[in-house]
Amino acid sequence: MWLLPLLASIVAITPLAIDLYLPAMPIIAEHYGTNIAAVQNSLSVYLGGYALGMLIFGPLADKMGRRRLAILGLTGFASVSLYIPFSVSIDEFIALRGIQAFLGSAATVVVPGIIREVYGKNTAKGMSYVSMIMMFAPMLAPTIGSFIMYIDSWQSMFYFLCGYACLILLFAFKYLPETKTDNKSELSFLASYKTVLLEKTAQKNILTSMLVSLSFFSYLTAIPFVYLVIYETTEFVFSFLFGINVVALMMAQFINSRYVVRYGSHHMLKCGFYCALISAILLVTVNVLEMSLFWTVVTILPVMGSMSLVAVNADSLILIQFKQQSGTATAVIGTLRFGIGALAGPILAVFHNGTAIPFTLLMLTAILLIGVCQYSNIKAKH
Repeated sequence: MWLLPLLASIVAITPLAIDLYLPAMPIIAEHYGTNIAAVQNSLSVYLGGYALGMLIFGPLADKMGRRRLAILGLTGFASVSLYIPFSVSIDEFIALRGIQAFLGSAATVVVPGIIREVYGKNTAKGMSYVSMIMMFAPMLAPTIGSFIMYIDSWQSMFYFLCGYACLILLFAFKYLPETKTDNKSELSFLASYKTVLLEKTAQKNILTSMLVSLSFFSYLTAIPFVYLVIYETTEFVFSFLFGINVVALMMAQFINSRYVVRYGSHHMLKCGFYCALISAILLVTVNVLEMSLFWTVVTILPVMGSMSLVAVNADSLILIQFKQQSGTATAVIGTLRFGIGALAGPILAVFHNGTAIPFTLLMLTAILLIGVCQYSNIKAKH
């Protein structure tokens, strides 16, 4: 009963830590006597620290046990969160954010492995439930941050993160199980990564997961410009439309959790791909024809939802394949996702022309490349 909400709560520390302080960036810049660009660098450092942590802690999860690593990660995340408000310079603030992310990744990297151990061949169903619950975090985080800042100060946001991690830690002590680690001393770090990366069957799904990330990061990078500048919506309308897309992601995960056991991850991935392809073509068409905001919104929704279907099933197929290296597989997925996702901003900057067309074409290109990666699987399932 408690396991899936607990795992979702652990995973949620990352979107909370990323999105919670976004409304406070101008105030943080003023506090440290710097510009907002310097504060924005803390976000890049956080993502870098998180990716580095996953690389290191992924194989460790396979060797030392997932429960112990999750507890260590939550403890470290809480401790650094408590210290961040006392940083005396922007450089110290940025460095602590990197450490916070690094330690927090030790907790989140164990979650897919636990789901794999508990759910077995139904891993995709468990992943969908966790994703569905966890998606409340990015939807609510900016609002929670704004409320905290309204009643107190930006420092209290990090006290909130500390308290959140401590609360989850208490539940982890009571409800988080220790899963089997059958290969505690068999493979070195490099050998574990070699096993995952050189498996040809898994390579297609790893590339698919990366391309989904490129599409998602393209959306996250461009959508403020599209809604606020091109369509001139208010901040409230922007928040509402952003929230609708999160709801679309949650609905897709709910659908997957209901049908993936019956039809299998390969079939659900194929359905997600075709839906994403058709929707992305419509999204490009809507923007080429310069149609109204309504049509952009209604075509983005199925793109985002169907891409989340592709992602969760690709990840589940990878985890099912690597029972003994699930931590390493999770690290590979997470690190490569952040790596290719970081390319979305520079790519969109190069092709920026004041319209939404570059963003829609980048999403469509990513989906077409997924089709190339999955071609043999899709063809085989007809």
